[in-house]
Amino acid sequence: MKNLIRGLARYCTDLVLLGGAVAVAVGAGMICLPAGLIAGGVLAIAGAVLSSLGGGGER
Repeated sequence: MKNLIRGLARYCTDLVLLGGAVAVAVGAGMICLPAGLIAGGVLAIAGAVLSSLGGGGER
Protein backbone atom coordinates (compact mmCIF):
# COMPACT_ATOMS: atom_id res chain seq x y z
CA MET A 1 0.00 0.00 0.00
CA LYS A 2 2.85 2.35 0.79
CA ASN A 3 4.38 1.73 -2.64
CA LEU A 4 1.08 2.67 -4.30
CA ILE A 5 0.89 5.92 -2.34
CA ARG A 6 4.52 6.75 -3.15
CA GLY A 7 3.93 6.01 -6.82
CA LEU A 8 0.85 8.22 -6.96
CA ALA A 9 2.65 11.02 -5.13
CA ARG A 10 5.61 10.73 -7.49
CA TYR A 11 3.50 10.99 -10.63
CA CYS A 12 0.70 13.20 -9.28
CA THR A 13 1.56 16.24 -11.40
CA ASP A 14 1.85 14.12 -14.54
CA LEU A 15 -1.52 12.52 -13.85
CA VAL A 16 -3.16 15.92 -13.31
CA LEU A 17 -1.57 17.20 -16.53
CA LEU A 18 -2.87 14.18 -18.43
CA GLY A 19 -6.35 14.50 -16.96
CA GLY A 20 -6.55 18.18 -17.83
CA ALA A 21 -5.35 17.57 -21.36
CA VAL A 22 -7.94 14.83 -21.85
CA ALA A 23 -10.71 17.07 -20.50
CA VAL A 24 -9.77 19.94 -22.82
CA ALA A 25 -9.46 17.67 -25.86
CA VAL A 26 -12.78 15.94 -25.18
CA GLY A 27 -14.51 19.26 -24.59
CA ALA A 28 -13.17 20.67 -27.85
CA GLY A 29 -14.12 17.42 -29.59
CA MET A 30 -17.69 17.79 -28.43
CA ILE A 31 -17.87 21.12 -30.22
CA CYS A 32 -16.03 20.07 -33.38
CA LEU A 33 -14.21 16.76 -33.95
CA PRO A 34 -11.22 18.22 -35.86
CA ALA A 35 -10.75 20.82 -33.12
CA GLY A 36 -10.65 18.05 -30.52
CA LEU A 37 -8.04 16.08 -32.46
CA ILE A 38 -5.89 19.16 -32.97
CA ALA A 39 -6.22 20.17 -29.30
CA GLY A 40 -5.33 16.63 -28.22
CA GLY A 41 -2.21 16.61 -30.39
CA VAL A 42 -1.07 20.02 -29.22
CA LEU A 43 -1.62 19.10 -25.58
CA ALA A 44 0.24 15.80 -26.03
CA ILE A 45 3.22 17.65 -27.49
CA ALA A 46 3.10 20.25 -24.71
CA GLY A 47 2.90 17.51 -22.08
CA ALA A 48 5.91 15.73 -23.53
CA VAL A 49 7.92 18.95 -23.55
CA LEU A 50 6.96 19.80 -19.98
CA SER A 51 7.72 16.28 -18.82
CA SER A 52 11.15 16.25 -20.44
CA LEU A 53 12.07 19.73 -19.18
CA GLY A 54 10.63 19.20 -15.70
CA GLY A 55 13.54 17.10 -14.53
CA GLY A 56 12.18 16.38 -11.10
CA GLY A 57 15.43 14.94 -9.82
CA GLU A 58 15.56 11.23 -9.07
CA ARG A 59 15.82 10.31 -5.39
